[in-house]
Amino acid sequence: MDAKTINRFPIRDYLAGLGIRPAKDRGYYGMYRSPMREDRTPSMKVDYARNLWIDYGAGDGGTLIDLVMRLERCDAGEAMRRMEQRISGTPSFSFHGNGNSVPPHRESAIMVEKVQLLENPALVAYLTKRGIRIEIAREHCREVRYSINDREYFAIGFRNDAGGWELRSRYFKGSTSKAPTTQNGGHTDCLVFEGFMDYLSFMTLKGQPHTVQDIVVLNSVTNLGRAKPFIASHEQVYTYLDNDDAGRRATAELKAACRNLSDQSGHYRQHKDLNEYLQERQQAQRKKQSHGHKVQ
Repeated sequence: MDAKTINRFPIRDYLAGLGIRPAKDRGYYGMYRSPMREDRTPSMKVDYARNLWIDYGAGDGGTLIDLVMRLERCDAGEAMRRMEQRISGTPSFSFHGNGNSVPPHRESAIMVEKVQLLENPALVAYLTKRGIRIEIAREHCREVRYSINDREYFAIGFRNDAGGWELRSRYFKGSTSKAPTTQNGGHTDCLVFEGFMDYLSFMTLKGQPHTVQDIVVLNSVTNLGRAKPFIASHEQVYTYLDNDDAGRRATAELKAACRNLSDQSGHYRQHKDLNEYLQERQQAQRKKQSHGHKVQ
């Protein structure tokens, strides 16, 4: 049974088999309390039509196989093996045993169709709204055309260490595979970001397309374990993680593993993350300039 077949199995049925039900069911999507962390308010969305999930609180998401990897703490091969056994042999997970048969046309795997230079006006507008300088985004990102369920979409793509793409647009946040992104230039210092929008925000704030330090973009705090040995190998580490529980836990974990760590989140403590800080700073600058013109 291949990944495409496994990823057709409804995520909501997989979760139901674990005793996990939506806190809110809107018919075509459900909102769940994330089973991967303490979640007082439902912040994990399962799109029933696309058969994709996204945990807004953790900044993570993807296909059924991605979810099995997170919940059962295993790699992709083991996740596929476990789901194949459940789909084939367990009534509660059977395509036909619970009355929720899946139409053959429902294909939920993210299929990359084309990768090109970042030019799409909608993506450029999205980056501009997020405060990112376009020339910096073009240095590090590509425009990725992909399909889900035979429908084509486009997004900003950022490469990860698994050779996959972290995908972002105004309407979608996901990935073709889960892994951190590391840039190893042999430097003694390392900068750590939670997502690539924060990395691009840092470059925008600095006004330069490259750094003189090694870089780690976790692409999700769930990838911390994979990135930790590389991060800890540096003499000095600077972290730019989110100002939430997940970000604080990840920072504390890194602090325990690293020789010297400087938590930079205090510079934007009034904001959720570095990108939100960038946007508010740019808004304040525009207001100041506008006020200056009026005075003249």
